[in-house]
Amino acid sequence: MDTNKEFEAIMAECRELFAKKLHDYGASWRILRPSSLTDQLFIKAKRIRSLEIKKESMVGEGIRPEFVALINYGIVGLIQVEKGFADTVDITCDEALALYDRHAREALELMERKNHDYDEAWRSMRVSSYTDFILTKLQRIKEIEDLNGETLVSEGVEGNYMDIINYAVFGAIKLGY
Repeated sequence: MDTNKEFEAIMAECRELFAKKLHDYGASWRILRPSSLTDQLFIKAKRIRSLEIKKESMVGEGIRPEFVALINYGIVGLIQVEKGFADTVDITCDEALALYDRHAREALELMERKNHDYDEAWRSMRVSSYTDFILTKLQRIKEIEDLNGETLVSEGVEGNYMDIINYAVFGAIKLGY
């Protein structure tokens, strides 16, 4: 198993979906304020946890698509932190994809560094732990937002978004292609 290749395959799948949604909706997510984006990520992660516990989906979609959504919304979060939210769609689809690609590359580079230090520990973890860690990261983001970003020692929302992306990629990998 090659973590980098698996990571890149998941990210390619996510990018393809992101591009299709850009075609259909444009960069409509540009209007999301930070708290709304956090809540969108939260409902995706809560749905994963609910499905893990209940072992049944009433709407027919499983856990893996929610991990994909977390990856894409995590990248949207990084873009929103960089650019701020807007009152209207203010970037083209090509600009959105270029930003997506840059942040996806940064997530891969972070995963490579952490995976080196943690020696593939993620492979021995349960998928449910990724869900719990993602929910923890989202709670931290909420706290940072409530503090208006004025933290004492936190890595900030960007680091939490990156961790959410990476945990979601690991979840998607473990759930299969």
